[in-house]
Amino acid sequence: MIISDILVEKGLLAREQLGEAMALQKAEGLRLDRAIIQLGFMNERELLEVMAEQLHLPLADLTDISIDQHTLKSLPLKIVYRKRLVPISRQNGTVTVATSDPFDLYVFDEVKLLTGLNVQPVLAPREEIEKVIKTHYGLGGDTLDELVGDDEGFQAVSADASDDLLEMAQEASVIRLVNEIILEAVNERASDIHIEPYEHQLSIRYRIDGVLQEASIPPQMHRFQAAIISRIKILANLNIAERRVPQDGRIKFQVGGRQIDVRVSIIPMLFGEGVVMRLLDKATVLYSLTDLGMDEETHERFRALIDRPHGIILVTGPTGSGKTTTLYAALNAIVGPELKVLTVEDPVEYHLQGVNQIPVDHQTGMSFERGLRAILRHDPDVVMIGEIRDLETARAATQASLTGHLVLSTLHTNDAASAPMRMIDMGVEPYLVSSTLIGCMAQRLVRKICPKCRTEFRPPQEKLPKDFQLAPEDSLYYGPGCPNCHNVGYRGRSGLYELLFMSDEISEKIMERAPTPEIVNAARAHGLRLLREDGWLKVRRGITTIDEVLKCTAL
Repeated sequence: MIISDILVEKGLLAREQLGEAMALQKAEGLRLDRAIIQLGFMNERELLEVMAEQLHLPLADLTDISIDQHTLKSLPLKIVYRKRLVPISRQNGTVTVATSDPFDLYVFDEVKLLTGLNVQPVLAPREEIEKVIKTHYGLGGDTLDELVGDDEGFQAVSADASDDLLEMAQEASVIRLVNEIILEAVNERASDIHIEPYEHQLSIRYRIDGVLQEASIPPQMHRFQAAIISRIKILANLNIAERRVPQDGRIKFQVGGRQIDVRVSIIPMLFGEGVVMRLLDKATVLYSLTDLGMDEETHERFRALIDRPHGIILVTGPTGSGKTTTLYAALNAIVGPELKVLTVEDPVEYHLQGVNQIPVDHQTGMSFERGLRAILRHDPDVVMIGEIRDLETARAATQASLTGHLVLSTLHTNDAASAPMRMIDMGVEPYLVSSTLIGCMAQRLVRKICPKCRTEFRPPQEKLPKDFQLAPEDSLYYGPGCPNCHNVGYRGRSGLYELLFMSDEISEKIMERAPTPEIVNAARAHGLRLLREDGWLKVRRGITTIDEVLKCTAL
C-alpha cells in the first residue's frame, strides 16, 4: 500500500486534500509529501511517523543531539550540503545517517561507495537537519563549498583591486552568502550583526536578547571577507573603493512579508573593515505599552502621565535599554485623529502611522533644537524629541512644555531621580525644571526565562542578596537550557521600570537643588519603586532571574 493511501486510511488526510496535494505536485514538480506539508494538511513530523512505520525505519529526534567530530567527518561535505544528510553516529563500520527523504536510495549507495562504510538511514524533519548542518558545519557552508570549488581565483584578489571586488561582490554565490548571514539573524531574532576581521579568521556574532553569541561559520569564510564586505557596501549604497574612513548606510529588504530596515556601520580596522548591522524589524519592534513588561500599577500611572495635556516626560537609562521603544509605545497609545503628533529623531528608526516624523540631518543643519523650534509652528499637541543632548534642546523642550505641549524625550541618567538634576546641570533653571517636568521613568532590559525549559527551585535565603527577602510560599525559577532557547535558558526580554511622579515636595527639592538621595526619599513617600525592587518582583513572578537583575541594578 502506498503512503498516500495509508494517510487516507488512517484518517490523517481527506480524499479532497489528497487530490489538492496531487494537483500541486503536478503543477510545481514537488514530491507528494512535500506538497502535503506545503499545503498545511500535515506537519513534517506527523508525515515522517507514518513513513517510518511503513518503511520500518527509526524516527530520530535531532533537537538536542551531540555529534562528535569523528562522526561528522564520515560524509563528504558536498553530500551533506547537496543531499541534506547528517551523520549522527558511527560504530563498527556503520554510519547512521539522518535524512528527510527515505526514497532517495541512490544516495545511500553513493555514501557507501565513497566512505566504505555501511549506511543505516533514520528519518528526521528537514528543519532539524538544517539546524544540525548550521550548528556543526557552519552558516553558509554549502555556499562557501561552492565558492571554494568553483572559483579558486578568489584567494588571489588584493585589497586594492576595486574592479575585481565589485565583480566578486556581484557573484551569485556571494549574494547568497550575505543573504544567508542576514536571514539567519532575522530567524534568530538578533538585533545586531557583528562582522569582525582578525589576522587568520573572520568572526560573525549576533546580538540576541542583548547578548552577543558567536555564529558557527566554516573557517574558509575568512577567505571571502573582502567579497562579503563589498556586497554589504553595494546593498547600503556605499563606496566599495573607500577603506580608510568610516561609512554609514541603510539597507531595506523584506522577509516573508515583513519589512526589515538595516543600519550599516563600517569602520576600518587592523586586519580589514569591521561591520555592524542594526536590524530594525517593524513587525516586532512596535510594541504596545502592555507588551513592555510594566506591571499594572506602573502601566496605569504612566498612562495617566501621557494623557496629560502638557509637561515633559523623560525616559532615562543607558544606551540599549529600550528608551526609544518605550516612547514609540507611548505615542502609539495616544495617537489618533484628534491629536497632532510630531517627532524629531536621529535617526527615524521606524515609521508610526499618524505621526509626523522629522529626521535630524547635521549636514544641512537640521539639529534637534532647530527641528523642535520649527515644528512648534506646526501647531502640535504632542512632541517627541529623540534625545535631550545639550542646553539648547533642553531649553527648547521646556519652552514647548510651557506653551501647552506634551513633550516626550530620553535622557542618559542611571535612575529617575537623577533626571531633574541632569537638566539643571545642562543649564536649565531649576524653576523651569520643577514647573515643566511631570514625570521621569528609568528603565533597564532583562532577559526572560525560556518558557519551554523554565524550572522551579527554592534557594536558601543566605544565598540571596540581603535586600531580596524570600517569603515562605515563594519559589524562584531558572532556565536550564533547551533547543527553544539555544541552551542559554533565556528567550526574549522584558523591562524593569522606576517611575517618578512629580509632587509639590519633589518640586521644592528641585528648586533647592537638593541632592539625588533626598529626591529619592521624597519620591519613595509617594510610591516610587526602584529598579532593583521592580526586578525582584519580576524574579518572584518567574519572569527573570536574580543574575539578570543584579547585572543591571545596584544597591
